[in-house]
Formats: sequence, structure tokens, C-alpha cells
Amino acid sequence: MTRYFPIGILCFLFGSFSLVSAQTGETGSTTNTPKYSNEFLRIGVGARAFGMGNAQVAAANDVTAGYWNPAGLASPGTVPYPEVSLMHASYFAGIADYSYIGFTMPVDSASDKYFGVSVIRMGIDDIPNTLQLIDPDGSFNYSRVTSFSETQLAALVSYAWQPVLIEGLNLGFNVKIIYRGVGRFANAWGFGVDLGARYQRGPLSLAAVLTDATHTYNAWTFNTETFAEEFAATGNIVPTSSVELTRPALRVGLAYDISLARKAKLLLALDSDVYFDGRRPGSVAFIGNASVDPRLGAEFALLNQQYRKVAFLRGGVYNIQNILDSEGNPVTGLFPTIGVGVVLRNFTLDYALANIGNLSENLHTHIVSLKFHIQ
Repeated sequence: MTRYFPIGILCFLFGSFSLVSAQTGETGSTTNTPKYSNEFLRIGVGARAFGMGNAQVAAANDVTAGYWNPAGLASPGTVPYPEVSLMHASYFAGIADYSYIGFTMPVDSASDKYFGVSVIRMGIDDIPNTLQLIDPDGSFNYSRVTSFSETQLAALVSYAWQPVLIEGLNLGFNVKIIYRGVGRFANAWGFGVDLGARYQRGPLSLAAVLTDATHTYNAWTFNTETFAEEFAATGNIVPTSSVELTRPALRVGLAYDISLARKAKLLLALDSDVYFDGRRPGSVAFIGNASVDPRLGAEFALLNQQYRKVAFLRGGVYNIQNILDSEGNPVTGLFPTIGVGVVLRNFTLDYALANIGNLSENLHTHIVSLKFHIQ
């Protein structure tokens, strides 16, 4: 074991952000457009969404629409009061924490214009910094081991309205501010815009969102004095700055609400993410230069005497991919999700169990979210 072996950990973290690969020389600023960028914003928010396989582009009409489709904030059925939602989930046996808080409120007396804010954080905390673990004489000095966090943070500021000329149409947009950091070693600030539309006619809703519509720009800076000596000694390129672009992608969805009885309803939803950066590994559909990632979901709701939804049972599938089974044969993987929910006065408590592994592994995460409106 060499003195600079721990630097491999740091190189791996930088590589996961596509930073090292962005460099074209030993120093200087470069621009990089990776296939995967700001992927933590693709995970989803709300236990209701996870229970329905994240099929929410046309179905979301509450505070979580600020994430799924900002136009949904002003859709018919939106609660005309300030609304707050909280969610927390742990991934990979508690290694990574994922949290969300959202707020929305009407901004006019007619309740056809809405403002919202969504904050999302995904992070890995208490990562050992072993760069100074080995003394010059080759001995281990554990007192010099510190820790750092890898953080991905985003704030989405939303605005939605109902155009007066087209009944059933809602429009909205997000302004996104993104921060990503690797301890004191490197950090990035990003800025982007999402554009959304939703049209509802009777029980049918159609929706689309263009995420990162003008590309999202992530400007990376590096605190090189924290690792330059180790990088140079191990032959790694010492970065100085980098601009990472997140490409535009399209989310499309439809939802259909069915009345089963006087006190029961069924909501069916179908979404697809469309990426325009070439074939993605595992994509079940590839058209031209676009890869398609479909999702399916359903929600069964019970109604009370006032015909308000008070209890829910949900199911769905997402991460539908072409993969190889244990014997190396190509199969289509379906990753199931289930969920339940209950309404207690102004509060809604939702729970979901989602599969985040593959067909041969039992990797699940529990998602709990709470939503309430101030009346």
C-alpha cells in the first residue's frame, strides 16, 4: 500500500460527477455535456408518486406538482390553500439520505395562479478522508482521518396559471438553482429552467414537461490545495474549473380517472421520459436519437360521505429496462412499487415500498411523506 493510495477514493468521487473526464489539459476550464447529469433530480418526490411507479406528470395536482410538472399546481382539483409536503427516504442500507420539502399557495383570489418552492437534498455524510492517513515513514496515523460529505441540493421555484382562452389548459415553469459539493475539495452551482403544460378534459389529463429547457449550466470550481500534491504524485490531472451541461429531456404523461362506484375511484397513469442523447443502456425503446423510459401507475381511492378521497391503495412499475437475467439471457425487467395513503382532516400520510435493485436482488427502500394544507 503506497502513501497516496487513498487518493483513489477522491478520484472515484470526482469521476462519478464526470469531472475528471471533462478536462482536456492539465489546467484550464472546459465544458462537458455528459449523458447523465444532475440525476438526483430524476429520483422523484412524494410517497404517492413512488407507490404509483412515479407516473405523475399528468396525475400530480398537489404541492408535489412543483417537481413533477409545475403546470399541475394550477390544475382543477388543486387545494386552494397553502400546502406543505415533507418526504424522507434512505438508500443503500442508509448510506445515502434523500429528503424533500415543498410549499405552494395561490397568489390570487380566483385561485388560478400558484406559486411554489421545492427543495431536494441527496447526500452521503461522514465519508472518511484518508488522504493524510499514512505518515511519511509509512505508518498509519488514524488521528489524521477526518470526514466530509457529498451533497446534491436543488431549489425549484415554480409558477403556474390557467390561461383564460383555453379551458382545461394549465401552464407552468420552474427556475432551478442547484448546488453540488464534495466536501472542501470541489463544488458546483447550477441554473436551469423547466417548462410544463397540462390539459384536462373530463376524466382524461394530458401533460408534458421540457426539463432543462435551455440546458442547465453547472459551474464547477476546485479547491486544489486540498488534494493537488496527492493528484500530482499519482499522475492524476489536477483540475481547475469545469462547466457541466445538463441536456434537455421531455417528460410526457396521461392520466385517466374512472368512477367505479359512488364511493370509489380508480386513477390510471402512464408516463415516459424521453432523452435525446442517443441510446441509453437498458432502454426498452429507441427512436431516432431518443431513448424512452416508460412508467405505469394506478391509484384506487375510497371516498367519504362528502365524496372526498380519504384512503388509497397504489401500485406501479418503473425502471422498465432491457437487462440480462442470471443466465445471461435478455429479459425485460419490471421494478414494482406499492403504496398506501390515508387522509386525516387536513393531513395526508403516504407510504410506499419501491424496488431500487435488479431482478436478482431484494433492494427496496421505504418512503414516507406527509402533506398538509393550511385552511
